[in-house]
Amino acid sequence: MDKPAYHPDTFFHWTEINVRFRDLDPLRHVNNSVFNSYLEEARINFIGQIPEFDNSMQEGNSFVLVHISIDYIKPIVYGETVLVGSSIEEIGNSSVKGFQAIYSKEDQELKAVAQTTGVWYDMQKNRPSRLPKIKNPAQYLYKG
Repeated sequence: MDKPAYHPDTFFHWTEINVRFRDLDPLRHVNNSVFNSYLEEARINFIGQIPEFDNSMQEGNSFVLVHISIDYIKPIVYGETVLVGSSIEEIGNSSVKGFQAIYSKEDQELKAVAQTTGVWYDMQKNRPSRLPKIKNPAQYLYKG
């Protein structure tokens, strides 16, 4: 998996998250499962920034995460603020492959990277559906 150095233009969307005491495990660093929560929060914020996805969600559609792969690179500790970058790697008919990275806000040190696959889902019909047509999809693509 790519391990990009921090650059603000690498990802379309950034989410800033403050580490909370409850995020820590007995070793006093952020538990691996919480990394996934940080990535999830950033994905939700990212999806809301794509008007076609946001509009489709108002009509009863949503993403269902079907795959995630995370490489844990460095620990995150209490008191840090992290920046989570989110972009799209590939757009299919009903699925989107995404790429995300977590960095320390203070020194831009890479903490983790993740690849995801989400399927666009019709909540009323309870089945996958076609993605809404995105105007200018290139702006959302990962630039690593």
